[in-house]
Amino acid sequence: MKTAAYLRVSTAEQDEALQRQGIIRFAEHADLNVTDWYCDKGVSGREEERPALDDLMEAARQRAIDCVVVWKFDRFARSASHLIRALDEFNHLGIRFVSVQDNIDTDSPMGKAMFTIIGAMAELESSLISERVQAGMQAAKEEGTHVGRPPTPDETIQEIERLAGETDLSIRKIKKALKETRNEDVSRGVVGRVVKEVRSEG
Repeated sequence: MKTAAYLRVSTAEQDEALQRQGIIRFAEHADLNVTDWYCDKGVSGREEERPALDDLMEAARQRAIDCVVVWKFDRFARSASHLIRALDEFNHLGIRFVSVQDNIDTDSPMGKAMFTIIGAMAELESSLISERVQAGMQAAKEEGTHVGRPPTPDETIQEIERLAGETDLSIRKIKKALKETRNEDVSRGVVGRVVKEVRSEG
């Protein structure tokens, strides 16, 4: 089982040796071969940018590792929601996750039960976010605030109509032409609607 370990210390002066030695002892006991070490130094717990953690997650997505070991949850996750999302992703990728100090190993019956709970929490979080977004959009509409992309200018609509009527360019090519000649990134839906109207009338 190809295993990767993740370490993090909050300041550049701190030493990750305690975490490293603890993970090595655990790996020897659990018969795991730690082949890759990812370490973020001088990065606080809530820091969004973690190059080593990003590299670890990319390796996981590439199926380059089978197991991830960390010293503690708080060394790994930025927040509870980040932990939930990461563990849910590991679960879908079939990657074992171990937190040594927290006594969590997703290869154990307790760990597998934990994944069920995490999956439910991730689904709940997604539903709550969706509800908040929809409520915000509804409130904005009620206050008269435009929601979504800004309206497409009339002259842009006229140019789409011209291209649709005078050429046999596809929707994709008309969209590309607008980007190249007018530097306008018009949505495919708008271009498609106008082209369809013009050509159906023609």
